[in-house]
Amino acid sequence: MNTSTLDLQLNRSHQNIGEAYLKLQLDDQNHAALPIEFAQEVLIVPASRLTYMPNAPVCMLGLLNQRSRVFWVADLPQMLGLEAIATDVHLYNIAIIQVQKAALALAVQAVKGVQRLNRDLIQSPIGTVAPNLTPYLRGCIPQDREVLLVLDPEAILNASVLR
Repeated sequence: MNTSTLDLQLNRSHQNIGEAYLKLQLDDQNHAALPIEFAQEVLIVPASRLTYMPNAPVCMLGLLNQRSRVFWVADLPQMLGLEAIATDVHLYNIAIIQVQKAALALAVQAVKGVQRLNRDLIQSPIGTVAPNLTPYLRGCIPQDREVLLVLDPEAILNASVLR
């Protein structure tokens, strides 16, 4: 076996594995996939670490100081029009996303780890999911019992509901 054959086999096996996504549980029925290249950090933080800010948009839970950086924390399910995260939780599951120089912390019900997905399986979300979700999605992947929402981090950071 020569080097070019080995390279070709490695490329094929990498394509079959797919790209890495951070799998997020939004509520009891909805899961989302965030392209891993935009995930900066995943945290579980006590609710007491968030500082409530008056006059902030409804979906904003407050500010989080993490390693000398301050992040706005958004309730991602509420931002997407789904059921908001319970306000009586003691811990928040947070994924910090970064697009270029902008960052945002997204609170979700749970972080389910990293999942590899084949990009060819991503379909248009139009007609498959509620219209209020589509501006924040790159697409969706219908699965056995659910539709996996593939998030668009740039659209989330630029959402009008955050202004």
